[in-house]
Amino acid sequence: MKKLLNVDKTFNGMRIDRFLRNYFGQIPQSLIEKNLRNGKIKLNKKKIKSSKKIQVNDKIELYNIQFKKIINQNKEKFIPNNEIIKENEDLIIENNDNFVVLNKQSGISVQGGTKSKKNIIDIFAKSKLFRDTKPFSVHRLDKDTSGVFIIAKNRETAQLLTSLFRLRKVYKTYLAICNGELILNEKGKLKDDLIRFENKKKIIEKAETKYEILDKNNNATFIQLNPITGRKHQLRKQLFNLGNSIIGDKKYNSTNNSKINNKNLMLHSYEIKFKINEKKYTFRATPPDYFRNMLETKRLNF
Repeated sequence: MKKLLNVDKTFNGMRIDRFLRNYFGQIPQSLIEKNLRNGKIKLNKKKIKSSKKIQVNDKIELYNIQFKKIINQNKEKFIPNNEIIKENEDLIIENNDNFVVLNKQSGISVQGGTKSKKNIIDIFAKSKLFRDTKPFSVHRLDKDTSGVFIIAKNRETAQLLTSLFRLRKVYKTYLAICNGELILNEKGKLKDDLIRFENKKKIIEKAETKYEILDKNNNATFIQLNPITGRKHQLRKQLFNLGNSIIGDKKYNSTNNSKINNKNLMLHSYEIKFKINEKKYTFRATPPDYFRNMLETKRLNF
C-alpha cells in the first residue's frame, strides 16, 4: 500500500527525518533510516538519506509502512476550549503575516510537558489565526513569568527569529520585584557562574545581565534586567545568589520563610527589540495587575 504526502510551505527546508517525526510522532531514528535504505520512503520517486532537506511541492512516498503503534505512544495534547482560545487571543499585542506577539499570562507553559499540559502552543494551534499554518516557538519564557512572547507563523520566520535569539540580536528587558534591599550600584552588570546538572553531570555556565535599580527601600527592590546570555532561570538564579530572590519564587527562595505567601512570581518580560531587513521592531507588555499591586504594597514607584 502506498501513501503520498505533499510538502507545503510550513515544512520548506526541513530534513526529511524531522518531517516524518513531525507528521507521525516520535518515530525512532533507526526505523526511519532502515525504511529509507530499503526504499520504502522516497522523495519525488528517488531514494534519499535522512539528512535530505525537502522543498515546497515535493512528494514523499511511503510504501507498506505502518507507524500506528508509534503514533499511539505520543503524549496527549492539550485540547483548549473556545473560552481559553479567546482569552489568549485577547492578550495579543501584534499580529502580522509572520508572527504573533502576546502578553503571556503567568502560570501557563509555552509547551506541554509531563507536569503541565495546558500550554501556549497547543492553544494557538487551535486558533483561527493559525488556520493555514501552525505555531512555532522561537524562545523560552518560564511558566510563571508573564510578558512579551513571540510565536512564529511559518518555518522561515521561526528559523530567522531563533537565529536572532541565538546570536543575541534580540534585546530583552525584564522587570522584577525582589525581597529586601539590593546593596548594589544603581546601574551595573551581574556576572555569575551558574551551576546546573544533566543527570549527574555538573555543568557550569557563565551568565551576564545588565541591571538598573528603579526604586528600593529596606523591604524590597524594583529592578530592570537586561540579560546578555540566555541561561535557564538566569535572572532568578542571579538574584537568588545575591540573597535577594524574586518575590513569589518558590524554587529560588533566599528568604527565611519556608512558605511563599505570594502565589505570583514578580518577574515580567517587559520589552523585546529586534531588527529584520533593517526594519526595527519594539514590543512592550503592560505588567499584570498583581505586579503593580505589589509595587504599591512595597511602596515602590514604577
